[in-house]
Amino acid sequence: MARSKKSVSSSPDVVLIGAGIMSATLGVMLKELQPDLTIEILERLDVAAAESSDAWNNAGTGHAAFCELNYTPEREDGSIDASKAVKICESFEVSKQFWAHLVQNNFLTDAPNFIRQIPHMSFVWGPENVNYLRKRYDALLKSHLFEGMQYSEDHGQLAEWMPLVMEDRDPKQAVAATRMDLGTDVNFGALTRAMFRRLVEMPGVKMNFAHDVRDIWRSKTLGGWKVRVENVTTGHVRDIHAKFVFIGAGGGSLRLLEKSDIPESRGYGGFPVSGQWLRCRNPEIIERHAAKVYGKASVGAPPMSVPHLDTRMIEGRKELLFGPYAGFSTKFLKHGSYMDLPKSIQMSNLAPMLMAGMHNIPLTRYLVQQVMQSPEDRLETLREYFPGAKMEDWELEVAGQRVQVIKKDEEEGGVLEFGTEVVAAADGSIAALLGASPGASTAVSIMLTLMQQCFPDQMKSEAWQQKLSEMIPSYGKSLAKDPALAREIRETTGRVLGLTEAVYTT
Repeated sequence: MARSKKSVSSSPDVVLIGAGIMSATLGVMLKELQPDLTIEILERLDVAAAESSDAWNNAGTGHAAFCELNYTPEREDGSIDASKAVKICESFEVSKQFWAHLVQNNFLTDAPNFIRQIPHMSFVWGPENVNYLRKRYDALLKSHLFEGMQYSEDHGQLAEWMPLVMEDRDPKQAVAATRMDLGTDVNFGALTRAMFRRLVEMPGVKMNFAHDVRDIWRSKTLGGWKVRVENVTTGHVRDIHAKFVFIGAGGGSLRLLEKSDIPESRGYGGFPVSGQWLRCRNPEIIERHAAKVYGKASVGAPPMSVPHLDTRMIEGRKELLFGPYAGFSTKFLKHGSYMDLPKSIQMSNLAPMLMAGMHNIPLTRYLVQQVMQSPEDRLETLREYFPGAKMEDWELEVAGQRVQVIKKDEEEGGVLEFGTEVVAAADGSIAALLGASPGASTAVSIMLTLMQQCFPDQMKSEAWQQKLSEMIPSYGKSLAKDPALAREIRETTGRVLGLTEAVYTT
């Protein structure tokens, strides 16, 4: 496609597209590693973290795999696969180390405003599910990362842990729950904005709000990349030249990645899933619950739709949410266009998207059912977790938009991925992050992977290695394989971040 020539308005070393948690994390890490780097941030909205990172659009659980049952699938032989849970748990500990480093160095001075300790619980009912949870508990306890987890099938004990969940419940119903006191609630919107506030104060960093990226292409004359951006307030269009571009635009990343036309982008598609919460508006009920209680997802449900009765701190207020209820929209962003999905379809990803659709009919059926739900249907689902719930105590709140990754697969033709994926050019000059959960909670590990791909020589240098070890004390080591190190790290980060120190079993 022919592009009109425009003068290059700036030539930063790095362009970050999207002002969410991923760009904030990468920007801060790069400036810590190489202070003389120049960075320009492009955000289409007028505030940072207004899409996937915003507190109302993000589960905020501090995903450590303590309570999310979809991270511990049951194998065909009935055993539990805990490998993903261990990996995610370790990744969250890496994130906490980086945040603690920022707090210790006065980069973040408001830690209690973005992270708080709160128990993470898994709750199930019915003999089959109780058996599953018991096996999951046994499997997780084989890893020291889950030390301190408690398990109970006793109605009385569970009533102490989560009174709303057990009140008015059939005393003969088979129930079980696990509890992990080390759980956290993270306001990723507050964290992201705090990181950007300090980042833009650094020399060589520029933030551009209300700037929409229109095109991206390789610069044949200058090398690197040209990014065409429009100021949506004034209508002014300009080109930016950068040596490295990161596309961290949430659901908008796929379309921008396609515009880059790197070979690695071909075959990727996206499937959008929207969400809604039920938000409690009765202060008395809100005060009676203090936990994140996760259950089992319905058959065919995407990970972001795992039901949970969730205590949150948002904008300084204690909130109680239930959901999320899934829905379908062709938008890739909450503030996006209904043409996002149609425009993302290309010859290179058409077949994978069609095949992924054929392989995921239960998901389609589930989404149709969710879209057709009435308020009474939503209340009935809530009552599975809170039997005494009343319609007048709850209101519907629109949550964020997620785009699940669809990728080409030799055997299946196309598969739907429920994690996150870094797609980078072979020369490391451009990279994009696709996908959703557990995204934000594992942002630091994801960015370390990205930098290994895109800055391989610098990552091997003595200066970067030393700085990485300062930022992340466990860097280059395995917390999952070193119990003593894991305990030491948890105690340190807990103290710095204002969390209660861990109490471990012997």
